[in-house]
Amino acid sequence: MTRLVRLAAATLIAAALLPAGPRGAVQTPDFAEARRAAASLARLYSLTVSHRGQIVFEYYAKGRSATRAANVKSASKSIISALAGIAIERGLIKNVNQPIAQFFPELATDPDRRKQAITVEHLLTMRTGLESTSGRNYGRWVTSRNWVAHALARPMVNEPGAIMQYSTGTSHVLSALLTRVSKTSTWQFAQSALGKPLGIQFARWPQDPQGIYFGGNDMLLTPRQMVTFGELYLARGRANGQQIVPAAWVDTSCVPRTSSRFDPGREYGYGWWIDEVGGHTACYAWGYGGQFILVFRELDLVVAVTSSTADSDERRGYRRDVLTLIGRIADDLQEAPLNPPRS
Repeated sequence: MTRLVRLAAATLIAAALLPAGPRGAVQTPDFAEARRAAASLARLYSLTVSHRGQIVFEYYAKGRSATRAANVKSASKSIISALAGIAIERGLIKNVNQPIAQFFPELATDPDRRKQAITVEHLLTMRTGLESTSGRNYGRWVTSRNWVAHALARPMVNEPGAIMQYSTGTSHVLSALLTRVSKTSTWQFAQSALGKPLGIQFARWPQDPQGIYFGGNDMLLTPRQMVTFGELYLARGRANGQQIVPAAWVDTSCVPRTSSRFDPGREYGYGWWIDEVGGHTACYAWGYGGQFILVFRELDLVVAVTSSTADSDERRGYRRDVLTLIGRIADDLQEAPLNPPRS
């Protein structure tokens, strides 16, 4: 399906979800309608909207709240990416072109010498060429005795840098790399490099059999923390008077470098997806079931979503409906902003 067809379909769905005002009238955001539309989505747990630095809309269901942590699933990959950018800025990693064999010497003895060409950038963009550890291979990977060794031992199915092969194992290897270069755990590094300057506390999340924190899955964040992280990227890595993530890293993370094999219109940068939502470009973190942190730089807008993790967000059009609702809210805020621009 082409992008134009997807946008046309989204427009029709939006009309069904949120009735439009009189033709030609400039409407103020009707959050009552947005709330009713949110309530119609049975799998939606929370929807938090920040516009120009202020929370303007919050919806919570099924016992969720602004401060109740949720499993953000693969949206965790965007946080791991931020940590990689900080590690490069601090000189712990030379640059994105550094071969990972310098951190994992076992690759030097692997029979397939192509593995020595895998770089940090290939981990960030999931273009290592290694067989995926996700999908049908996921269970075998997470029940292995050594997740990092298992991921690196996968056969090469493509040349490094060729195409995107979605694989949480590549993000976990990145977590292991961060653990080695920071000489601390990924959780501790996240807390000191991101949590403390942002004024948030990262909950501990699962670890592999060697004690390495899961890279790219199962992080726990509250909706407000998700918004805080999104606001950090909206402000090009700056918060509370500090440059926490390098501005250049934030910018380059949202530059498309590859795309989904299943939907070429959905592009991928350094741990962040890039696509149009309701006709507006969004750079976003995305996790299974419908966990999102969407950053709309042109609109000065951040949206955080948590959902049930019982089913894929592809099932019965749930992702489509959530993004359609968000697109309509974005349209309304663009037409009638509620608060003055941030200083």
